[in-house]
Amino acid sequence: MSVSPARTAAFDILLRVETTDAYASELLHSSRAAKLSPADHGLATEIVMGVLRWRSVLDEQITSHVDKPLTKFDVEVITALRVGAYQLLFLDRIPAHAAINESVELVKKARKRSAAGMVNAVLRRIGKQTSPKNVLVNRGSEVRLREGIASAMPKEPLDAAPLGAKAPRNVINTHPAWLVERWEGTYGREAARGICSYDQTGPKTVIRADENLVEELASEDIQLGSGRLLKGAHLVMSGDITRTRAFREKRLVIQDEGSQLIALLVGHGKRILDCCAAPGGKTRIVAEQNANSIVIATELHPHRAMLMKRLVPQSNIQIIATDIRTMPFAMPFDRILVDAPCTGTGTLARNPEIRWRLTPDDISRMQAYQIEILSAAMNQLAPGGQLLYSTCSLESDENEAVIEQVLRDNHSLRLLDMRARLGDLHNQGALLCDPESLVRGSYLRTIPGVHSCDGFFAALIEREI
Repeated sequence: MSVSPARTAAFDILLRVETTDAYASELLHSSRAAKLSPADHGLATEIVMGVLRWRSVLDEQITSHVDKPLTKFDVEVITALRVGAYQLLFLDRIPAHAAINESVELVKKARKRSAAGMVNAVLRRIGKQTSPKNVLVNRGSEVRLREGIASAMPKEPLDAAPLGAKAPRNVINTHPAWLVERWEGTYGREAARGICSYDQTGPKTVIRADENLVEELASEDIQLGSGRLLKGAHLVMSGDITRTRAFREKRLVIQDEGSQLIALLVGHGKRILDCCAAPGGKTRIVAEQNANSIVIATELHPHRAMLMKRLVPQSNIQIIATDIRTMPFAMPFDRILVDAPCTGTGTLARNPEIRWRLTPDDISRMQAYQIEILSAAMNQLAPGGQLLYSTCSLESDENEAVIEQVLRDNHSLRLLDMRARLGDLHNQGALLCDPESLVRGSYLRTIPGVHSCDGFFAALIEREI
């Protein structure tokens, strides 16, 4: 029996995510995935992202039908089980026999034929439990409970149960308990639940486009909606943006509204430094907003710097592969963007694999790295110049704590209130929402589930004249 291209691609991508540091979103947009038909690519994407988002629920189901811990299974076997279980539990338009039989074939093709019988038996047991009255289904990327499952859920309301491991089986339990507890302590109970809910849905595809580009895309049957935060942002409501002429010619990029906002907050200057710049989405906007200025973009990894040169076409950008901590030159910049490497916990909706890789120690290690990068970048800031520090992390250790540490060690720097810069964007018509809704203390803070974008943090720092 042959396996469909969609399931084969999904299985291969999930294996790479599990065994390497690869990201599913990047693999799904690779040249190999581009060879799939639109229908197959859609199903592969649904399976890959669904398995990663609901892995804990799938593993709970699988564990109840096997006699040893899942850690004892070969990665190929547990991946095939997850692929099959996701289709049985969540996709009501997939015939059960197709989900089961092709998962068995995936195991055989992976040279784990001895496990084929077990995979078949486990998935058949799961399939028998998923009658029309007790199965989770997914319609339009919005997961809901099919009629009848409520009777199997705990009777107490969600708000009456503690977050973490003891909560009822819901979106809270799709994240590691230690991570949810951190969010509850930082943002409160309801916001933590909102973050988890947002992470379980596929985020809207967002682009940045002017009126001319909007008209061009409309001629290619791309239907756009208005952005929620920014005037220049547009939601892709229908159509495949990656198959348009503008996308092929690198005249547009897919970019979350929160990410676009970070770039706009850099402001205007004559000489601008963008640290840790790849893949270049923010660099592109900074250069557009400062068309007559010099923008120097640095990237640690040479291969990412080379990719960025192909993706970011503006002539006023100079891309350099270097470590910002050991810059090969010294010159004063009046605007600096430090979009620091981080744990990425604000992007779990589009990068769900992060939650299963991350440990508490990773946050501490990242903080030390961020302090080094920010301190080095500060040395390049001219008197009167401003630096924007940003991350896509929800963790205060990577955000407020980093800023506090660097300011404590350098008395020529001062923290500016983000309200003024956001107010300027609002007065210009670029920012659509109330600036106050985006502020936490003196900082910018977007929260998934509270705001309609990924989670971002930003702080604005100025060097005294």
